[in-house]
Amino acid sequence: MPHINLPDGVPGIVSGFAFRPETEKPMRELAHILLHEPNSLTPGERELIAAHVSARNRCHFCYASHAAVASAHLRDPQIVEKVQSDFLLAPVSPKMKALLSIAGKVQQDGKLVTAADVQTARRHGATDLEIHDTVLIAAAFSMYNRYVDGLGTWQPDNPEMYAQMGEALAEHGYRDPVQPPPREQATR
Repeated sequence: MPHINLPDGVPGIVSGFAFRPETEKPMRELAHILLHEPNSLTPGERELIAAHVSARNRCHFCYASHAAVASAHLRDPQIVEKVQSDFLLAPVSPKMKALLSIAGKVQQDGKLVTAADVQTARRHGATDLEIHDTVLIAAAFSMYNRYVDGLGTWQPDNPEMYAQMGEALAEHGYRDPVQPPPREQATR
């Protein structure tokens, strides 16, 4: 049950956007730039970072959404599951493991990131832009996760709803709203 009077049947972050629409555009724009715009990290890799942070923050809606987008980009949901199980053993590059390590530290406390963490990422081929964007994705998703959970938003359990939303977000990005299915379809 939401902590404030959010629109009934509107899931996760979308309900916060509906409650205060003037926040929607800048928050969507940031997500679009970080996750969808051209970058040396693939959209799937950036979505893995967002999903990783959301899982660590135990935000079901954001984890399920971004895991679905990562799976749509990577065409292999097992990679996402393996990253969440133990990213150090997951079938991702050493650079990605170093970036996920940095993201996990930012999720806890940005001051936990050390010069050694950055040097490890660089040693594995990460650029300053990739390190920057990893930190910003982790920080932004900690904010998005706390927004969704702090309002007590409704978070559907239907994996198919997240898969459909993931495909749409992977294709179109975050600037334009992807309309989730009505509550009765989202809970089946």
